[in-house]
Amino acid sequence: MRIATWNVNGIRAAARKGFSDHLERVNPDVLLLQEVRALPEQIPEAMRCPEGWSTIWHPAQKKGYSGTAVWACGADLKEEARGIGDDDHEGRVIVARIGPVRVVSVYLPSGSSGEERQAIKDQWLPAFMDWATPMLKSRVPTVLGGDFNIAHTERDIFYAKSNQNTSGFLPHERQWMGEMIDMGWRDIVREKFGDVDGPYSWWSNRGQARAKDRGWRIDYLLLNKAAHNKLKDCHIDRQSGLEVSDHAMVVADFKF
Repeated sequence: MRIATWNVNGIRAAARKGFSDHLERVNPDVLLLQEVRALPEQIPEAMRCPEGWSTIWHPAQKKGYSGTAVWACGADLKEEARGIGDDDHEGRVIVARIGPVRVVSVYLPSGSSGEERQAIKDQWLPAFMDWATPMLKSRVPTVLGGDFNIAHTERDIFYAKSNQNTSGFLPHERQWMGEMIDMGWRDIVREKFGDVDGPYSWWSNRGQARAKDRGWRIDYLLLNKAAHNKLKDCHIDRQSGLEVSDHAMVVADFKF
């Protein structure tokens, strides 16, 4: 089974830029989407209910903002939950089961627009950790996939020194990600690539950041022990699809 996560930076724009072609090339069995930025009724039917796929959409109440989705190809997709509490009006979390696997599409808040949004992000982080802990300990293979809006270490961001006070690389955010990993969530991309710079998953549109590969790794697949026991390989797909979104797809193959 191939599981991929992708922040598409707007599903309608992605559809116009070659989303379907890239999806066909990567050929995942399960696709976790973030930043869908559309209500289901705003999405063309061919994207909302693509042939051969089962889909779950969790849009934000605010039009053109946030939102997550889970797609499963030729499999029985069952929704388990939305959000991490009673109120997820920004459509940030979906939990679903596909056969023996539980997947969670995650789009944690960004704090880059100012103090108010940073405060919301800071509330989300401990709440999300507490909410996810039972799944960490579960015997059900569980994959948390999505845009966490945090670069964990200096290896995960090209301009580390100049971004020490930038949301997404703040000390307490990095500490939170470290605590998630120390608890037992396996950051499989970092484990594979080790102590090297990158690979990055997001690039600013400024200063030819993408062409020069001066990016951030803020998109993750985090696995509990049961899922990690079935892992075959993983990578960040930087060969194509970058014309579709400013994020690259993170991909993992499993022995399911």
